[in-house]
Parts: sequence; structure tokens; C-alpha cells
Amino acid sequence: DPTRSGLLIHPDHVPTQGDTEAEAMVMAADVLALALMDYVDRGVALPKPKVHRGARYRTVRLPALISAKAELYSTFLQAGIGKAELARRLGIPRTNVDRLFDFQHQSRLDQIEAALAALGKELSLNVVPMMRQSSPVRRSS
Repeated sequence: DPTRSGLLIHPDHVPTQGDTEAEAMVMAADVLALALMDYVDRGVALPKPKVHRGARYRTVRLPALISAKAELYSTFLQAGIGKAELARRLGIPRTNVDRLFDFQHQSRLDQIEAALAALGKELSLNVVPMMRQSSPVRRSS
């Protein structure tokens, strides 16, 4: 709605807005997850994150499970194997492999860890301070 005031955030040129920065960031994470899922659906490599500096830029963080799935998908592509081979290594049906890459499916963390282990990797988590939500951002017109 062009008459609605709010905050506008552009994750990689995809606009999202909210009445507060926190709301806009949640929406930006949703849009980013959908954009990355499109890459997965098309079977192409995920783009590398870009680092932007300056007061008008914000880092959009994805939920931990989606981040783990994105890393698993990138590792899978780098391994150069097919889904059937990953399923064989895990001893699961191929459809279960599809679910591991589906950002909307609530896979268990141990399943992600097992898939990464089958690709010669392990999952490592970091706990970091929360991002500040009260910083000013560019207002939409």
C-alpha cells in the first residue's frame, strides 16, 4: 500500500517492509528464505552472501534450521553426487533427501548432521549476541 508508512528493506533487491525494523527484518528473512528455496528447486548453487557496510544496511539472518539446510545443500552440490547416492549413503529413501533440502519441512537436526557426515562434513553452531533491532533504516516513500 503506497500510503502506508513503514520501513523498507531490500535483501538483494527484493523489497519488504514493516511498521518496525524488527517486523521488516522478519519479513526480509522470509523473502530471503523463499529466494534461496528457488535456487534449491532449480538445482543451482546458492549465491554467496555479500558484505555491505554502512548505516543503511542490515544483516538478514535466517533461522538456524534454514541456515543448516542451506549449508547442507551447498555441501551436497560441492560433493558432485546425486540425491540417490546421498540417500544410499544415509540408508533412507530419496524422498527423505528432498525433505532435507526443503526449507519448509521441519527436519530434525540429527538428520542434517547425518547428511553432512555422509558428505564428510560436520555441523558447528555459534551463539552470538542478538543483532540490535532499534537502528534507524531507510524509510519508504
